[in-house]
Amino acid sequence: GLIPGPSPWEPEDLVEPENRRAVDGVLETELHAQYTWKDGGGYQLSMRSYDGTIPGPTLRLQPGDALKIKFHNLLPPSRDEDPRDEDLPHHLNSTNFHFHGAHVSPEGISDNIFRVFEPGQSYDIEIDLPADHPSGTYWYHPHNHGSADIQIASGMAGAVIIEGDFAEVPEIAAATERVLLMSQVVFDEYRQVEGFETVFPEGATRYFTLNGQREPIIRLRPGEVQRWRILHAGYQDDILMSLDGHTLLPIARDGIRLSEIGRSASVTQPASVGEAPPEAI
Repeated sequence: GLIPGPSPWEPEDLVEPENRRAVDGVLETELHAQYTWKDGGGYQLSMRSYDGTIPGPTLRLQPGDALKIKFHNLLPPSRDEDPRDEDLPHHLNSTNFHFHGAHVSPEGISDNIFRVFEPGQSYDIEIDLPADHPSGTYWYHPHNHGSADIQIASGMAGAVIIEGDFAEVPEIAAATERVLLMSQVVFDEYRQVEGFETVFPEGATRYFTLNGQREPIIRLRPGEVQRWRILHAGYQDDILMSLDGHTLLPIARDGIRLSEIGRSASVTQPASVGEAPPEAI
């Protein structure tokens, strides 16, 4: 169907997700899967979210910490009954929780992608990080068979930071840190994501966002170095990233620090880069 053009809008300064930090070795929090209205680049969209924000809150822990979540699925009942084909998209409002990249138990109420969180129900999640767990940049998202792609495309994703990497490198430890969650925005003629036909066609992406914002403004002082924790939470395409007039120095990839700092970046997975104007390097 025809999509009305966007309303007038102007780029705004980048807004980073809320931080939720572990206290005394435990990060105890709640997450709510729910619909929310998202004003994205001139379009008023009805999207699925964590706690009404896109992206969801950033969870910050240390190696050895425990993550305890009371998860509430506030999405309405799915429109379909038992599917005729389990391999096709189905039960789009059933969900679950996956800690992407973590080296933790996949069983019980830990990082178990085979659990199903039904609409209108609440569930406990308890994930224990080993004391020697690698520090770095990770993320969380749904992993329920039949609905995960639709939910991620709608906006259900958030960052997990296991802190402590590069603590011994003063230039990185002192740098201003930014969490940048990259998403691909799609929607149908009703400005929703309610069918696989919305996300499947090649070229379905309408625009990209950082932290749910279209073309946000990131400000740096001349000579300033920033650490960017970049997460590609898009549902489909790889992203080849560059920044005109600046040099991106990769320091980690897929949550794991690199053995040496690189000179260019091609970001297709969670990554971390140090960024500075050329004259400051």
